[in-house]
Amino acid sequence: MFISPAYAQAAGDASASGGFASIVSILPLVLIFVVFYFLMIRPQSKRMKALQASVAAVKKGDTIVTAGGMIGKVTKVEDRFVEAEIATGVKVKIVKATIAEVTPLGGAKPAND
Repeated sequence: MFISPAYAQAAGDASASGGFASIVSILPLVLIFVVFYFLMIRPQSKRMKALQASVAAVKKGDTIVTAGGMIGKVTKVEDRFVEAEIATGVKVKIVKATIAEVTPLGGAKPAND
């Protein structure tokens, strides 16, 4: 034979230290979850809450950016829709859920200052 038979090792004192060994083996998984929570989940939920609050508070005159990348100035606000002017005389109706960023009226700093 090329492969020698494998035999199980005796358990020995596994029952005495079994509780502590199982906690130590689960500890890295718990640590990874805690790190993911503080580095990824918590900041993302804060950003989503802030975005939802700013979309709910959008008003006439604010500048918005949609998820598709269109930038426009709000001319009319409804329950589910926003009308925005994307060019002189060109107005489009946008669903509020697709707004990715809201800049309040007068909130942007001039580029060259």
